[in-house]
Amino acid sequence: MSVIVYQTFEIKQDKFKEGINNLKEIKKFRNENYDHKVEILTPISGEDHTYALLSTYEGLAEMELQSKKMSNDEEYGKLIGQFFLENIVQGSMYTQIYRSISEKKNDKNKDK
Repeated sequence: MSVIVYQTFEIKQDKFKEGINNLKEIKKFRNENYDHKVEILTPISGEDHTYALLSTYEGLAEMELQSKKMSNDEEYGKLIGQFFLENIVQGSMYTQIYRSISEKKNDKNKDK
């Protein structure tokens, strides 16, 4: 079962360019150094400066393992620290965790 972490946050208007560049660095670093997939979501409607990170893990245990690795990584700590402290509006981050619904073997046989 996949675990999906959906984090939204508001980028400061006066730090927009820096915030987007920092987000791209975070995405690249995480995708290259950890066992999960990260995407940046940009708004099509709604609040113009509210962006999201969508992280997909193989399961809850994998999410916890990768989170531990990231928290122990000094280079990642500098990237994420800069992002939190300099580029997003304080208190704007909201995190939701979802998991996919697994299909049971019986569910597949009902269609036949």
